[in-house]
Amino acid sequence: MGEAYFYHLTRTAVDATLANLLTRSLAQSWRVAVRGGDAGRLEWLDERLWLGDGFLPHGRAGGPHDARQPVLLTLGAADNAPDCLMAVDGAEVAADEVTQMQRTCILFDGTDGEALSRARSQWRALTEAGCAARYWSEETGKWVEKATKNVPG
Repeated sequence: MGEAYFYHLTRTAVDATLANLLTRSLAQSWRVAVRGGDAGRLEWLDERLWLGDGFLPHGRAGGPHDARQPVLLTLGAADNAPDCLMAVDGAEVAADEVTQMQRTCILFDGTDGEALSRARSQWRALTEAGCAARYWSEETGKWVEKATKNVPG
């Protein structure tokens, strides 16, 4: 059973945080789906991931080789059999998806009131459905786990 990790971004941009998390996920041999809520924003993330420091193999959903992509950027379900789902820009995540993944990461801009409110709603919905969740904040300049819910141990 997977866990949802909420990343409250206040100092680092979403593309940099995403690149870091993707690198760590690929090191675990996980396939990853990056789900966004806007096609234009996914196009921007796609470009940023290609231009970043180091090679992050990935593709955009809708291509002929979606199933073979180690990282697939998508607006909905992913065809690459992901072990990890990363949601950005308020993309929806269902409780059954959390339980099917090794990990689900929800990245949100903590300086945006609407994004913060959306993340709080997602936290409530997922934890009330019984999903294990961890809340991470970078407000001090390094990532600190601030809260857990339904986490065994």
